[in-house]
Amino acid sequence: MTKTYRILLAVISILIFSFSAVSQQNGEELIKKMYALYAGKWYHTLTFNQTTDVYRNDSLNSTQTWYESIVFPSQFRIDFGPKDSGNAAIFTADSVYIFKNGQLQRARINDNDLIFLLGGLYFYPLEQTIQKLKSLGFDLSKIHQDRWKGKAVWVIGDTSAGKNGNQLWLDSEHFFLVRMLEFNSTRKEEGIFEDQIFEGGGWTETKASFYFNDKLVQVEHYHNCVPNKPPDLRIFDQYHFIYAR
Repeated sequence: MTKTYRILLAVISILIFSFSAVSQQNGEELIKKMYALYAGKWYHTLTFNQTTDVYRNDSLNSTQTWYESIVFPSQFRIDFGPKDSGNAAIFTADSVYIFKNGQLQRARINDNDLIFLLGGLYFYPLEQTIQKLKSLGFDLSKIHQDRWKGKAVWVIGDTSAGKNGNQLWLDSEHFFLVRMLEFNSTRKEEGIFEDQIFEGGGWTETKASFYFNDKLVQVEHYHNCVPNKPPDLRIFDQYHFIYAR
């Protein structure tokens, strides 16, 4: 092997290594891997009931039972207490409608980003998914590896000292969401997702904890998770409220 040939091989090796390193530091590449793995396979619907512990000033304030139905990419309903109570929240792609005793109390804009991050992202065209993540404030140019609760994770978002950048923490093997951080002008929101199970071609957490400004506000435990059950789409009709079954 001539000296020139050895130099050429070394240059090619460096270029290959550099391309690999860049790919690993690019959030879009990671999203593409996730999308290739799960798009078209992820469960379309999920129903479950959950035990909801509500905290105030770091102390348990109440425990409730909620009933939830999801139809990806954007339909989501929560029934608070007994299903026939008429107390519910119905989420659409861009709004949430709050009902009490079967009567609409208020409606407001809500982009339902959590349902998007927990599975809805696989139901849009890839480029639309990437643009949606960017619009939610996740800097896809920032990515690094870390550890979370003893396991390797990918972290998308700016974690520089002094930066309040939105972040997604993803299991490095299966890519499900284990932690989310979002910041706005007045509040830091953190969601922690644990005890994932594989159902219907995708993953769901069975425990979720939420913090506002580092104060625990809610812990959820999911039960009876059923994927791909044919939904009664009438339960998402915010104009003609019916009781969930």
